[in-house]
Amino acid sequence: MTVEAAARVQVHRPLAPEEQARADFYALLARLCHAAPDAKLLGAISIAGEIPPEGEPALTTAWSGFVAAASVMDPEAVAEEYHTLFEGMGAAEVSIYSAFYSGAMSADHPRVKIRSDLSDLGLAQRERLTEPEDHFAGLFEAMRVLIAGGAGRSPGTIAEQRQFFQSHLEPGVAKFFKAVEAAGSANFYRKVGALGLAFMQIESESFRLG
Repeated sequence: MTVEAAARVQVHRPLAPEEQARADFYALLARLCHAAPDAKLLGAISIAGEIPPEGEPALTTAWSGFVAAASVMDPEAVAEEYHTLFEGMGAAEVSIYSAFYSGAMSADHPRVKIRSDLSDLGLAQRERLTEPEDHFAGLFEAMRVLIAGGAGRSPGTIAEQRQFFQSHLEPGVAKFFKAVEAAGSANFYRKVGALGLAFMQIESESFRLG
């Protein structure tokens, strides 16, 4: 699932390096949740630089493991792993939908609120896409747009980012990445789980303190 900005042209302000880094992390996580990485993406990850050691230790360690895993991962193997984890016949090993982790009943399903909030923020799901709004790939992409802007809209305010994150990601995203880490079929995606968990913990704390 991907979201796109509604048609309203605005002038984008330059992003501070730390904001661009946040947007890039969300873009990467969205891509990895949308589909298995192909050979080109694995190659790009494998030559990515290290996170400076003065950064967050947990994120630095998770990133190093993630990059190392990408350098030895076979594209066909990771594609099969993704399918088993998230698309398995009958029941996937790990749910990639945020509603699964919230325990919400159908009467107040999170997808309804997500759809409403995306509309209020000037974001709309592309009509040709069929994934539900609570697919984590779509939620990460929405955060990327709120941070960096995109097709027709400027970045959102910190208040808008905080509201969307705390309403739609924080309730279940840590449980999701922990489930990925613990999945028996996870290999490369175990590293994705560790990376996602480390990054989301930083985001959660930053929004609480900000």
